[in-house]
Amino acid sequence: MTEKDFFRVTTLKAVLELIRTLPCVGEEVLALDRSVGRILAQDVFSSIDLPEFNRATMDGYAVQARSTFGTSESMPALFAVVGSVEMGEVPTVSVKAGEAVRIATGGMVPDGADSVVMVEHTQALDAHTVEVFKSAAPLQHVMEVGEDIRKGEKILVMGSRIRPQEMGVLAALGQAHVPVYKQPVLAIISSGDEIVPVDQTPDLSQLRDVNAHSLAGLISLSGGIPLYLGIGKDDFDELDRLCRQALAQADMVLISGGSSVGSRDFTLEVLQGLPDAEILVHGVSISPGKPTILARSGEKPVWGLPGQITSAMVVFHVLVRPALERISGLSESELGKSRQVPAVLSRNLASVQGRDDHVRVKLVRQGERLYAEPILGKSGLIHTMVKADGLIRIDRDSEGLDKGAPVEVMLF
Repeated sequence: MTEKDFFRVTTLKAVLELIRTLPCVGEEVLALDRSVGRILAQDVFSSIDLPEFNRATMDGYAVQARSTFGTSESMPALFAVVGSVEMGEVPTVSVKAGEAVRIATGGMVPDGADSVVMVEHTQALDAHTVEVFKSAAPLQHVMEVGEDIRKGEKILVMGSRIRPQEMGVLAALGQAHVPVYKQPVLAIISSGDEIVPVDQTPDLSQLRDVNAHSLAGLISLSGGIPLYLGIGKDDFDELDRLCRQALAQADMVLISGGSSVGSRDFTLEVLQGLPDAEILVHGVSISPGKPTILARSGEKPVWGLPGQITSAMVVFHVLVRPALERISGLSESELGKSRQVPAVLSRNLASVQGRDDHVRVKLVRQGERLYAEPILGKSGLIHTMVKADGLIRIDRDSEGLDKGAPVEVMLF
């Protein structure tokens, strides 16, 4: 294959479409208290009404609303107090016209009552008589049976991420265990004779393995489990061995470095020799990150990422993270949710047509407006990522963006 053959680049849109076809990992059942952040593997239907009884939402007196009509501070009404209800108690009395029952917030509203008068709108005259000086509407300060959740209602949707509030719903339904998708394991292989471990002092021609640790952090923050398999030298047999080990232990493989067309880059050759292998993409029309590879071995995706740290991290945010979320079981509607914020570009930005440019930006608030300030620099400069809060995309059909243009910032 020639270099020209290698770089028949695929559009960003086409790669994202390929990602949508990736299969999900398997399922498991977790204890509810361990489920936060995980992805639901089944729809959840309520087996009960919530609340299961008419519940008071204020401290006060349970009454028949019509008995309060016309009352005011100048014309209060007297009610006979016939009992009280505390939290967790089942009322033993019913309420008739002109009668009231003391009730605490969360208490079960007794039969006959359809409203609760706030204690602030009453005055106890003695243990058996209360004065009410504000009228109440039917169901005022009362939560009806099933008002929160109806029995049989679909309350949580498969493919959604479990947050603390979803845990609360599951607890209210008595669901102590939750079906979720497994967390994908992503193997990381660093490639190149020039790469050395972080605890080793590099020679002048060597570099510490920055990419592996940055990628491990990105994987963890994106809901995956990183599995670092070490550094593969520029040797076909060693890289092949590491790739096969990765496929045996992980759901997705990231090879950092070796995706370009240099004479010592064996990544593509190794990937072609893996079991049931197919090269889906070699070259993506994005900048930075053009020499990215996407292959599969069986049903497992394998990425060849650029060796330059900024390029590798940008490709992760733009492509690998959506792929990770996809195999995690996250639904189409949830992909990328809450990761973008609107802002205004702080300066003119030029771009080259034919590729989607991803520019690092810092967010700065000035008065009511949020500005995106570009942080420009070469793809090997890690400090540009440290200074940045996210990325903006300049469309492949655009020659750039003008100062003041509205942009969407993909947050890191």
